[in-house]
Amino acid sequence: MGWWLVFAVFLYLACAALIVAEIFVPSGGILSVCAFACVVAGILIFFQYSATAGWVGVIIAAIMVPSLLVVAYKIFPKTRFGKSVTLTPPQRQRGDAIADSSQLKELLGSVGSVLTPLRPVGTCDFSGRRVECVAESGYVDKGKKVKVIRVEATQLTVRQIEEGSRFAGSQSQ
Repeated sequence: MGWWLVFAVFLYLACAALIVAEIFVPSGGILSVCAFACVVAGILIFFQYSATAGWVGVIIAAIMVPSLLVVAYKIFPKTRFGKSVTLTPPQRQRGDAIADSSQLKELLGSVGSVLTPLRPVGTCDFSGRRVECVAESGYVDKGKKVKVIRVEATQLTVRQIEEGSRFAGSQSQ
């Protein structure tokens, strides 16, 4: 029966390796299912040995799996090896079409011009700032004047204004 305990410990180690491998291999969850099968089989072997060993195995698994997930997803990418094998997110430059929500709230009521046709999503210019906008209704041609009527999170909703409107000549921030 001693070899079965060694096999159960091996299954726990295999579970740990599979959880970490899930980060690097796009398996669609197959590695996670295999890791789950390893830990369940290990627990069953521990319970076959004795109830005490089984409950100790359950406690170890309950501590091991979340700890591995934290290490694999939070700590590992910050290590030197982790930085060399994982992709870095793209750096957003100032002036991108997507602004921060606090900056967008300042644009409420502003008048700007359409840079790309709004179908209903496109890009508008507000005093030199390019921002992705959503048209209130339908299609708005390039070059038309629009006014920001609503800001929700990072989405600006704009309404086309007529050229003769009192807002057409002014561009406020």
